[in-house]
Amino acid sequence: MKDLSEMKAVRSPSALHEEIRKVDYQKYGLLFALVLLCCLFSILSPVFLTQQNILNVLNQTSINAILAIGVTFVILIGGIDLGLGSYVALTGCVAALFAQGGNYPVFIPILAGIGAGLLIGLINGVVITRGRLASFIVTLGMMTIARGISLVVSGGRPISNLSDSFNYIGGGVLFHIPLPILIVIVIFIATYILLSKTTHGRYIYAVGGNDEAARTSGIHINRVKLAAFTLCGGLAGLAGVIQASRITTGQPNIGVGYELDAIAAVVIGGTSLTGGIGRVSGTIIGVMIIGVINNGLDLMNVSSYYQQIIKGLIIICALLLDRKSKQ
Repeated sequence: MKDLSEMKAVRSPSALHEEIRKVDYQKYGLLFALVLLCCLFSILSPVFLTQQNILNVLNQTSINAILAIGVTFVILIGGIDLGLGSYVALTGCVAALFAQGGNYPVFIPILAGIGAGLLIGLINGVVITRGRLASFIVTLGMMTIARGISLVVSGGRPISNLSDSFNYIGGGVLFHIPLPILIVIVIFIATYILLSKTTHGRYIYAVGGNDEAARTSGIHINRVKLAAFTLCGGLAGLAGVIQASRITTGQPNIGVGYELDAIAAVVIGGTSLTGGIGRVSGTIIGVMIIGVINNGLDLMNVSSYYQQIIKGLIIICALLLDRKSKQ
């Protein structure tokens, strides 16, 4: 079975340029939609635009932002990763094992969690590129494997008694700003530069736009794909570390549905599921739109059941807009 990147139609450089222009216009439309949502919820709830609530929204969306940025790279090459939630659970448990009781310096559990995520992403990339398997099948299998390993290493129970220095990562404040928000800002800047200012970034767009043409041009497409999945896994590992730190436990059952929120944010942000078109900045806007909707509906005491319905409708509308932009 061929992957998404092997099934999409060939696009000329002029066609790609035109699609990128459409994404830029769409990004401004998304910004307008985000501002409109903020205005709407500020009218419906006077608490919405308070400084504390704005920081809460940014802090609550930090995990999804990190996951969404990572999976943006995978989707840009025409792939998909369905195991992000399980990766968060596993890497959080791994980090918690090393943070338990404060037996190790804080950088050890951080490196352990991120390293576990990098290993997961590397395995995904190797199996997909060497085995020539569809990414959604491989990552679906890895989703189950990672969840099972997280239950094994934790014994099916939360891992508690984590060191204060580790808990500071997800619950600490620096310059009056929650630390997870600052981490997201650093990741955004780094990945934005990587995609827009480096040769590797151009390779990612080339592979996603037309992998056969990229191969003919001398680009080692398997290396590009391997790097994308590894980076996605590493960022999922970082998200797992922050999540475990935030809730002060390693939870083997956490993260269910996280991949759906992340992929939804990427699609809403204008990244094409067929690859080659998208921006990290658009992904961040998509994350904020989902975060603002969740927070606004919570403030209005709307049931989480209805929130799921609304989120699903937003994803479908985003996909319809993506399809229409290609016609």
